[in-house]
Amino acid sequence: MTDRARRFPVGLTIAVAISLAILVGLGSWQLKRLAWKEGLLARVAALQAAPAKPGIAAMEQMSVGADLDFARVQLECPGLASAPYVQLYSVRDGQPGARLVSACHIAGGRYRSILVDRGFVDETVSARPRVNVSDRTPITITGVLRVPEPGNFVSPPNDVAANRWYVRDVPAMAKALSADAPAPLVLMAETSSNPEWKALDPAPLPAEISNRHLEYALTWFGLAASLVGVYVAMLWRRRKT
Repeated sequence: MTDRARRFPVGLTIAVAISLAILVGLGSWQLKRLAWKEGLLARVAALQAAPAKPGIAAMEQMSVGADLDFARVQLECPGLASAPYVQLYSVRDGQPGARLVSACHIAGGRYRSILVDRGFVDETVSARPRVNVSDRTPITITGVLRVPEPGNFVSPPNDVAANRWYVRDVPAMAKALSADAPAPLVLMAETSSNPEWKALDPAPLPAEISNRHLEYALTWFGLAASLVGVYVAMLWRRRKT
């Protein structure tokens, strides 16, 4: 074995190759996420610009498995202004508060109800809309259908007894609201169920959906290029010595 072969850093080369594969893999994954996010943003923009679909027709589409995430619909909900609600912890523009979620009861079809996120109430507001279960005054709501976001390991458990919710658990929320056969999506209201009560602010979507995947991909590829540069420079120095 020659001195050059003896000096060749086999272990370091293997470590560099593994690290390089990881960095390039992360960059490639971010490019895939970029394509997915651009498709999502285009879909959201198109659906937000589209006229609202009739809610009953959308519910029938939902029954046969149609993808209605982000679709705008209009639905008539009896007694929604004074319906019982659960309170979902939320943060909007850096301010904590609660989102009021009620059930809209629907006649006929596979789903007989859908949860309606009526809007956000800042935590500084202690008042709430009055509840009157005998009120059946129809309220027409325009909103965006959303697939409920799942919780994660940092999400506190829902406290049903105290009416403090941290995750949109549709079956559990529907049970708490005595809503039968709930749809798997939530209607995020764009229009108010309580126009006279300004503290309840419909807020269906964030103002912007972050899309920094290209930046992240370039970061990972840049780190990979830097790693290669450092490794080549090290081999060059070894060869010179």
